[in-house]
Amino acid sequence: MVEWDIRKLQVLRALRERGTVTAAAEALHMTPSAVSQQLANLARQLGVPLLEARGRRVRLTDGARLVLAQTEPVFEQLERAEAALAAYAEGEAGEVRVGAFATSVPALVVPAVRALRDAHPGVSVRVREAEAAEAYELLTAGDVDLALSLAAEAPSAADPRLTQVPLLADPLDVALPPDHPLAQAPALTLTDLSSEPWIFGGSGPWSDITRRACEAAGFSPYQGHSASGWTAILAMVEAGMGVALVPRMAAGRRDGVVLRDLGPDGPVRHVTAAVRRGGESGRAVCRVLEALRDAAAAGL
Repeated sequence: MVEWDIRKLQVLRALRERGTVTAAAEALHMTPSAVSQQLANLARQLGVPLLEARGRRVRLTDGARLVLAQTEPVFEQLERAEAALAAYAEGEAGEVRVGAFATSVPALVVPAVRALRDAHPGVSVRVREAEAAEAYELLTAGDVDLALSLAAEAPSAADPRLTQVPLLADPLDVALPPDHPLAQAPALTLTDLSSEPWIFGGSGPWSDITRRACEAAGFSPYQGHSASGWTAILAMVEAGMGVALVPRMAAGRRDGVVLRDLGPDGPVRHVTAAVRRGGESGRAVCRVLEALRDAAAAGL
């Protein structure tokens, strides 16, 4: 019977997540040679090759992927055990590391932290701002305990590593200069703006969200200018250089810009929270999730 070694399996899992021996070693605070030695020992224990060379890199064999697929429930149960132990030892106390995309920090994370200070002062939150897709990468790598991100950037819902919790459908408003002919139109749709120059990032989630919303309305947006920060985007809108979609959660009041609601059929972006499978049973994580749900409900 095979003698399973959790530490060696964690090393193999880190290699799958990080892609290279060097990156896995950095994540595990080990040397690359120690990682290679652990994997070689694991291969001998299991009696199957786990790595194959591809140029200067290595990739996991089908046998290695089979091992990880079959042992994933073990990691889930270990997460549950760790969460249960923390709840027993610390009660209501504990630190939760949150990776969150930029606009969610002031709109959701900060209100949640304020509420936790009053209701559960022993639960602390350490925030790490990250791009939407990066938040999930930080979660699966173990660098944060909870990821606040966009559903469009999430791994497959069938991913066995994560539990995803829908939080908010954030409407997208259109930003127009005040003197735009449609700024005060009684009803406004994206199709009405199909010939306008649009302002959005050259790549990344916001570019994808803008393009998908316009294409769903029947046109491909002409990108007049490229910008990723809301300050720059709204400044260009104010100057009459184009129009832009702006998530309501990110929009602040700005003189010189008119924000128009596109109605109940207008586009939205879906904000989700995610934890590693099993981690949702941790009491401190549950408290943070509850506070985020309350902040999302208050912002609707």
